[in-house]
Amino acid sequence: MCGITGRFSWSPPPDRQTIERMTARLAHRGPDFQGAFIDGPLAFGHRRLSVLDTRDVANQPMTDDSGRFVIVHNGEIYNFREIRKDLEARGIRFRTNSDTEVILEAYKFFGEDCLRHFNGMFAFAIWNADEQKLFIARDRLGKKPLYFKSLDHGGVVFASEIKALREDPNVCDVLNIRALNQYLSLNYILTNEAIFEGVEKLPPGYFLTIGRDKPLRLVRYWDIASFFLEKRAFKNEAEAGEELRDLIDDAVRLRLVSDVPLGAFLSGGLDSSTIVAAMSLLNDANSVRSFSIGFSEEGFDERRHANLVARALGVNHVDQEVTEDMASALPDISYFADEPFADTSIIPMYFLSRMTREHVTVSLSGDGADEIFAGYETYAADYLRHLTRWVPTGLVRTLELMARTLLPELRGKVGFDYKLRQFLKGHQQDAVGAHYAWRLIFTEDDKSDLLRPDVRDAMQTHDPLSEFRRFADEVAPAGLIDKMMYVDLKTWLVDDILVKTDRASMAHGLETRMPFLDHRLVEFAAALPIDLKMKGLKKKYLLKRSQTSRLPASTLSRRKAGFNAPLAHWMDRESGGLFQGLDVKSLSGEFFQETAVRRLCEDHWSGRRDNHLKLFALIALHHWQNEMRRRQDPPLAG
Repeated sequence: MCGITGRFSWSPPPDRQTIERMTARLAHRGPDFQGAFIDGPLAFGHRRLSVLDTRDVANQPMTDDSGRFVIVHNGEIYNFREIRKDLEARGIRFRTNSDTEVILEAYKFFGEDCLRHFNGMFAFAIWNADEQKLFIARDRLGKKPLYFKSLDHGGVVFASEIKALREDPNVCDVLNIRALNQYLSLNYILTNEAIFEGVEKLPPGYFLTIGRDKPLRLVRYWDIASFFLEKRAFKNEAEAGEELRDLIDDAVRLRLVSDVPLGAFLSGGLDSSTIVAAMSLLNDANSVRSFSIGFSEEGFDERRHANLVARALGVNHVDQEVTEDMASALPDISYFADEPFADTSIIPMYFLSRMTREHVTVSLSGDGADEIFAGYETYAADYLRHLTRWVPTGLVRTLELMARTLLPELRGKVGFDYKLRQFLKGHQQDAVGAHYAWRLIFTEDDKSDLLRPDVRDAMQTHDPLSEFRRFADEVAPAGLIDKMMYVDLKTWLVDDILVKTDRASMAHGLETRMPFLDHRLVEFAAALPIDLKMKGLKKKYLLKRSQTSRLPASTLSRRKAGFNAPLAHWMDRESGGLFQGLDVKSLSGEFFQETAVRRLCEDHWSGRRDNHLKLFALIALHHWQNEMRRRQDPPLAG
């Protein structure tokens, strides 16, 4: 796992000082080595976290024997040994035992089609000096980040994180109003938008090429849509469950290859337990190391469940209670998030990654199972709304008012009261609008009250819901739940879950691998008949069935808990808890009306409303802006 930077431009040509400053910004992603390469119009930078072939010969930027091809790579190719064996049979010889050299030689042999051979998470760039051509690619599902900006006089500048990209003088610090609008709606930024004007994300499953006198070309090389539309048939559920179990085992097997210590996150829920169970069968169980954290607040500590699974599987488990002063930690968390980001689970992920990194360099994770096997409550909400769509709008509005007035707003994890209010609020929309509503933080009415008039007017040119509708249209013939799962794979997974995991783990130089997002597993799950993913209201049906012989019954029947922090408890009063050092004026900043922000705070502090998700959005945005301004000088290159 690493960080990459680069610039391709003829006028002016790139300079070493800029590329080194960009690369130094990514020191947390690669603490083991920093390197740079410059060749005429091309400059590469690389920060290395040594995982495979830790020798100096595998450092990057890496040049092939001919000196014509150069690569920088962030990520891992899990099947690199199989690809290497195939290439060696074709006469190709290797100098290292790294997956990076395999990517480089595969590109030289297969060209752009090399991407179809890779099973992994990656963002990489390859320079062809003879053709003066740059090739940049991102993995199928977007597990590794890649930001870029097209330059006015031709060319491109790119980096793993936006904090590195902004060291280039051609990247401005003007905030993108479309991205800010998305952030306020959902607490994260959607699709290829980025927080700074002119900056884009390379979409998952895409590559780009650019060369001398050749414009930037974006090409999609993989998409999951066809698998949702072409369902597979099985003899019975047992056959499907056996194939799923075998796929999970093979995905885990590939992700156990490492030249440094490796372990796994274990919450005690179905997803992480499934991964650790496969690890314990593939290796001696006693050699498997697992990790979890907990909070002292009631309902937010899952260590008991994790320890139960660890004992049942016979693995070595380590846990820790987080007693950190959260107000002092939030600036760092917001900075490493790289863009405004307010999914509350980034807080426990940040501390879990820090603790895990004290023991291992690589950790496996259960991320992705909810998205591919219908594990979220939102899918049950979609189904229930479909069944009750005949209920008159007036009655739904009355029920919503009653729920808002009569139900107490509890301060624990997202509970029945919150879910019911969100369900009734979204019930009045069409299917896609309702699915979007289940995840809304600030509604359009909320934003109208909150934003200063000039900002509100600028935001009215774009509705974040349009992104959900665009993706739903790509699988229009699919059934309701399949359609919403596809939308989530294209939005929630890539723009929230994977951002959280990547940024929180890489803040501590920890590589995180996600077996459930092996593209073969994702394709298999997409092609499953929907009743094998969600049977009635039973979520993750086939996944649970596939693990009945491996996991305790209590783990299989346990309700999804979510990986959250007790934020509502940490927001008691102004200048206390997460508000330490903050006040209403500082939270209002340049975008929000102070009276509206004060009303949000007072309603929360008085107990009239649980506004912790909205307030966390404002707090996280404030810290992100403040840290981006404060940390102007990157660490010295080294």
